[in-house]
Amino acid sequence: MSGIKLSRRERIKKGIRKRLSGSTDRPRLSVYRSNKGIYAQVIDDVTGKTLASASSASKEFSGTGNKVEQSKAVGKLVAEKAIAAGVSLVVFDRNGYLYHGRVKSLAEGAREAGLNF
Repeated sequence: MSGIKLSRRERIKKGIRKRLSGSTDRPRLSVYRSNKGIYAQVIDDVTGKTLASASSASKEFSGTGNKVEQSKAVGKLVAEKAIAAGVSLVVFDRNGYLYHGRVKSLAEGAREAGLNF
């Protein structure tokens, strides 16, 4: 990625993080997208702890198909882990990415598995 795209995403990310924060009652579901995989974490910003995480590179993930289908499976996996940790209501942090494609399918997968945001 060129420096212009990265600086644009960082600027958007700062604006998003200025407005939202994860609390103990409603933690933050943060998404990171790389060229090869997608990663999601449920984070309590007050204590600074990760409550649940899932990625397409983890050993428990066995998704096949294209990247959009894998993202949906990662969303379902992180939602199952979050619900097992006692979290059902989250704030969605798209991390400066557009709500489209893989980020959108991860959010839809998490909603299908029972997370509310």
